[in-house]
Amino acid sequence: MEINESNPWKTLIALSVFILILIVGFFTMRTPLLTYKLDMKQSIKEMKNSDAYFYPWQLNGVLSKETNNVVIFDIRNSFVYGQGHIPGAENLSAQELTKEESIERLENLKDQKFTVVLYGEDQLQANGPWMLFRQVGFDNVKVLLGGYQYYMQHKNNLLATKNDPEIQKEVAKCDFAKMAAPKDGAVVKTSEAKKPVEVSRRKKSGGASGGC
Repeated sequence: MEINESNPWKTLIALSVFILILIVGFFTMRTPLLTYKLDMKQSIKEMKNSDAYFYPWQLNGVLSKETNNVVIFDIRNSFVYGQGHIPGAENLSAQELTKEESIERLENLKDQKFTVVLYGEDQLQANGPWMLFRQVGFDNVKVLLGGYQYYMQHKNNLLATKNDPEIQKEVAKCDFAKMAAPKDGAVVKTSEAKKPVEVSRRKKSGGASGGC
């Protein structure tokens, strides 16, 4: 800051105001709602933690009211939620999950020892929000394996899913090896060397002849 030699009081007042603004800004600065508590290695380890998942067969106890310490959140949009959802599930879309009132609700549920279960149309839709909340310290937040689609397929006999080995496997929707294979019996010769691209220099045309 340049000192005004003709009137040093102006410089002192300006400096005081500047410092005052910094102090006010420091004390009024809001702390972030979420802070990460897990690093990358811990996050990867969390993905292998079987206790971080909620299994479809466990819904049987929730739906029958035998388990009363579980809150289920449907993170799809309200329109899709209105077309069908797991009975008793609350609609809290993915866009609303990180709002201040939603974080306060999750903190209260954690303090009260509730398990929070997130689900989307499929498991992939809920994986991101689930991992975010695990990373910021909500170890009571779990993701429903299979999501809503899997629930709909097995809702009439959820207990039977306990013996389903496929529930934790990622199943490819396409056979990419088959799609990439040659069609109509064509054979791809891998031994043939690629022919080098020959670059020929274009002959320079002669200058314009003649004149006026």
